[in-house]
Amino acid sequence: MPIHFRALALAAVLAASSHAFAAPEAPIAPGYGIELQGFDYPYPIAHFDFRSQGESLQMAYMDVAPQAAPNGRTAVLMHGKNFCGATWEHTIASLSAAGYRVVVPDQVGFCASTKPAHYQYSFQQLAANTRALLQSLGVERATLVAHSTGGMIATRFALMFPQSVEQLVLVNPIGLEDWKALGVPARSVDDWYARELKLSADSVRQYETSTYYVNHWKPEYERWLTMLAGLNSGPGHALVAWNSALVYDMIMTQPVVYEFPLLKMPTVLMIGTADTTAIGSDLAPPEVKARIGHYDRLGKQVVATIPRGRLIEFEGLGHAPQIQEPERFDAALIDAMAALAAR
Repeated sequence: MPIHFRALALAAVLAASSHAFAAPEAPIAPGYGIELQGFDYPYPIAHFDFRSQGESLQMAYMDVAPQAAPNGRTAVLMHGKNFCGATWEHTIASLSAAGYRVVVPDQVGFCASTKPAHYQYSFQQLAANTRALLQSLGVERATLVAHSTGGMIATRFALMFPQSVEQLVLVNPIGLEDWKALGVPARSVDDWYARELKLSADSVRQYETSTYYVNHWKPEYERWLTMLAGLNSGPGHALVAWNSALVYDMIMTQPVVYEFPLLKMPTVLMIGTADTTAIGSDLAPPEVKARIGHYDRLGKQVVATIPRGRLIEFEGLGHAPQIQEPERFDAALIDAMAALAAR
């Protein structure tokens, strides 16, 4: 049985059961398939089949050839928690036009990739999965461009496989602070799961408007809202929510902020200064909430700890500058990649 059909069948069993995976009484709305079937990616999707933790899994990815004279370099674009490879659409086109080969994976548990029922999520595991994908494509060395949670994965990747990383570019990465150590209360996986089951298009729009887009919603964001809400409200609703809960637990319990001083390769932080992302802040007491999620300060603090670090700030932009102002972002990214290569 193909993997995606097996996953759909498993999701149906899980949703019908009475244990921790039980779906809410009424679905949110009709949506996309458990591997985002029905959502159009900007470039053809391929699938990397592999085994991990005793499971047969697959990672969806886009592999886009240079549209200009090839420069011999590969950019690997890594998505964030509430994003997918597809959300890099504009940046893929810009990098391809600049001569880069562009590889864009969806991590296990996300988007068009497998949603396993049982998986020990760690940044080490996701980094190892990504390297296996790249090796299958013949990519031995690349520039990693990683957004949000992808920045935590890319940081661990760079530490595990430094010989494979030409440059590291972190775009509003989360993990620039250790929320747990700063006083954010713990939340169990079951509590994360209950929270994720309640996700709706309205709640996503409200959160993203305030946190990602500085209280200014644009029509072009609707495509990405529909992508996320449609995946969560589709036939794999319970299994998607469960994997999301496991990922949130990974984010909260596996900080990378202490590891930035260990990075050896040229690294650039690209920071929208109005970003206020802080996982678990909804549970934090007021005095804790007031001192976390300040990217206008975090970028400066963290870049000072990176031996070969450089900071590029997008004043007044939020968590996703590549979506808010894609032309401005892509121009800065391509310039930064060229400058890093020259160092």
